[in-house]
Amino acid sequence: MVTVVDTVATEKPKLRHPEKAHRPDQDSGLRKPDWIRVRAPVSKGYRETNAIVQSHNLVTVCGEAGCPNIGECWDKKHASFMILGEICTRACAFCNVTTGRPGAIDPDEPNNVAEAVAQMGLNHVVITSVDRDDLDDGGAQHFVDVIHAIRARSPGTTVEVLTPDFLRKDGALEMVVAARPDVFNHNLETVASNYLTVRPGARYFHSIRLLQRVKELDPTMFTKSGIMVGLGESRNEVLQLMDDLRTADVDFLTIGQYLQPTKKHHKVMAYVTPDEFASYEAAAYSKGFLMVSASPLTRSSHHAGEDFEKLRAARARKLAAAE
Repeated sequence: MVTVVDTVATEKPKLRHPEKAHRPDQDSGLRKPDWIRVRAPVSKGYRETNAIVQSHNLVTVCGEAGCPNIGECWDKKHASFMILGEICTRACAFCNVTTGRPGAIDPDEPNNVAEAVAQMGLNHVVITSVDRDDLDDGGAQHFVDVIHAIRARSPGTTVEVLTPDFLRKDGALEMVVAARPDVFNHNLETVASNYLTVRPGARYFHSIRLLQRVKELDPTMFTKSGIMVGLGESRNEVLQLMDDLRTADVDFLTIGQYLQPTKKHHKVMAYVTPDEFASYEAAAYSKGFLMVSASPLTRSSHHAGEDFEKLRAARARKLAAAE
């Protein structure tokens, strides 16, 4: 990360991660392998997608989280929208989204997102958000408003939500499920033993229970979760996490390589090889997931539309086999 200091301005520049400013640099000394290097986003399609996002005053997780796939996805006019502002109330050790005190919710955001979805001609859209612990419902009603606006403007578009954990927000999850998104995604991010250092504001078994509750409310709704590897987890811990998700009847698992946003963030403990990812994928399918995406560059929203079609087809095959 580069911090530009204006020596003329009287106000001090705002840091993106003020809670990490005084932490010592975290450097594993590991060299980034060739299999996770990507080209810089320079295509015409990328520029057109960026123009649509900017013209509607929207935020994308692609940009805020520094996703390595942004060039590929935006070239195809695929973008994952991040609602409820660009400032998060949590301070996860892995995340590049700005931490601080969020502002007011933009009442025009649902319609702006819906208009952008229509202009891009998206068949499938992913809607995620920052954590909003400052709101009574954690932002659940805003998720509902965005879903309804997209459905009104583009009724043929399938909607995938990637929600925060709604920790201590009674009734919030139920509100979002009642809006009937096609996919309900909530990421565990890492194994249970890492939560105190990697995801200190969250609770592992609360997140498992949230995903389980979705299925209790609507057994037909697809559920999805994702993790990063390379944060110091053991293989057995990843396999246990898979079992925990299957206990909650989660349909779809994504596994990708953790990439350190800045030297103030949690360091990369290991670069997992493509062969290890293939092994994780095979193990996950053996445990009963309908769909698994595991590779160094896998992210929750990467190829989400194509993966949704595969997910529906996998369920149809499973139901046909059971008859």
